[in-house]
Amino acid sequence: MPRITVNGEEKVIERELSVMELLEEMNIKFREVGLAVAINEEVVPKSQYTTRKVKEGDKVEIVQLVGGG
Repeated sequence: MPRITVNGEEKVIERELSVMELLEEMNIKFREVGLAVAINEEVVPKSQYTTRKVKEGDKVEIVQLVGGG
């Protein structure tokens, strides 16, 4: 099973996943604004979330903006 790193923590996934599948598996809701994903320090365009695969050894950073006051 592939091992990846997500926000600094190792994670084992059953198979290669698309970015969208990874977000769903992590219970992160897709948003057009306020969500960014980078794989190996390269920002993934939202238009590629369903096609770009997360593979063995990838380092993924998921950033979510949160409003507050």
